Amino acid sequence: MIEIIPVDTPSLGDRGYLVADGEIAFVVDPQRDIDRILRLAERRGVEIRHVFETHVHNDYVTGGPALAAATGADYHVNAADPMTFDRSPLDDGDVVEIGPRTRVRAVATPGHTFTHLSYVLESPDRPPAVFTGGSLLHGTTGRPDLLGPQHTGTLVRAQYASAHRLARELPAETDVFPTHGFGSFCSATQSEVTESTIGRERRVNPVLTRSEDEYVESLLAGLDAYPAYYAHMAPLNQAGPDAPDLSPPHRADAAELRRRLRAGEWVVDLRSRTAFAAGHLAGTLNFGLDGNLAVYLGWLIPWSSSGTPRTPVTLLGETPRDIAQAQRELVRIGIDRPAAAATGGPADWTGDDKPASMPTATFADLAAVRRHRPVVVLDVRREVEWRESHIPGAVHIPLHELPGRLDEVPDGEVWTHCASGYRASIAASILAAAGREGDVVAVHDDYDPHTVILRFAADDGADLARHPS
Repeated sequence: MIEIIPVDTPSLGDRGYLVADGEIAFVVDPQRDIDRILRLAERRGVEIRHVFETHVHNDYVTGGPALAAATGADYHVNAADPMTFDRSPLDDGDVVEIGPRTRVRAVATPGHTFTHLSYVLESPDRPPAVFTGGSLLHGTTGRPDLLGPQHTGTLVRAQYASAHRLARELPAETDVFPTHGFGSFCSATQSEVTESTIGRERRVNPVLTRSEDEYVESLLAGLDAYPAYYAHMAPLNQAGPDAPDLSPPHRADAAELRRRLRAGEWVVDLRSRTAFAAGHLAGTLNFGLDGNLAVYLGWLIPWSSSGTPRTPVTLLGETPRDIAQAQRELVRIGIDRPAAAATGGPADWTGDDKPASMPTATFADLAAVRRHRPVVVLDVRREVEWRESHIPGAVHIPLHELPGRLDEVPDGEVWTHCASGYRASIAASILAAAGREGDVVAVHDDYDPHTVILRFAADDGADLARHPS
């Protein structure tokens, strides 16, 4: 009996797969922290003999080469991918025999990248399955713009052709197992669907229900910014990254934390935004473990041309387990070793200094305050979110642009907001670290346009047509 076991990485919106038949296994698109896969294989008593990569990933550092080295498995990638290490190259139509009754067939599906491959699992023991990586996703497709604007037009039409090839060549009952589409910025749009078939995608996926021109126009119109660290992932993956070092980092005391802050290094508070607001070491940045830590930290931190952050990163967490979790998140995007770490709370990190604090509020509080005094409303959501609706009179600077546009934030009291409060807290901590401490309020509230926009439009006498709900 063949078992397909998803290995989820929710913080990056990605999913790899361990496929086992009771004795032999193969893996598709493993993340950098391969210990998860190794434990799964050990618990099931299976030997990993093959590792398949659907494409050179842009959103994370692959664990493929390290997993193949650890298990003695063959590492399969497209023969056209310019890897700098030994691998087992595949071309369109090549077949890999997994066991006496199971095989995997490579299918060229360019669109997300030029050399993207999907893999069709064929066995008499179950219906076909196709591992589609960043090609045909659940209800959408992978985005075609990650290789640069000069290639987007070619890749978006290739993506359309690839999806139609899969839909045409595979039977309706074929299970679809994508790598992206669970919150990853590699997905053109997001879907709540967690399982699907070719038959279902034929009925509901826009790439299969619309004309090519309609699909292209709609997809390109909906594309928004993607994390800056994506630019550094492909070169790292082409070089064959090693397994990460997840051993505990050097422990820093309060004096060392202050020295690192004075040197302009990033000292990152991993606690929730509520805990951070109640008390923190002044100058630290709040990237909570309860949100997409790696995505936003990797997006905002400055990177060197060699694919490493320009500044050391020190982690502050309540427990050693928090530090370990953050390390695991960060190695997935190539931030391999924290400079230092400290555990406990503000009293342990501030020494003789008093912890700083930050006021928080709701949208109702913001509306009430604006009736009595002028405040700056700083919306740090992305462009596509802003276009859908926004508070009248708000200043819009997407979070990923804020470090480079601090001089555009007006003087005075600033209330930061996003869609839930996570990015608002990051923004508020950036402003406070830049010298605006005391002027910043973080809105920790869910942005519901049906209530928020109506409330502020009514207060301001604004034209709702310009701020649709």
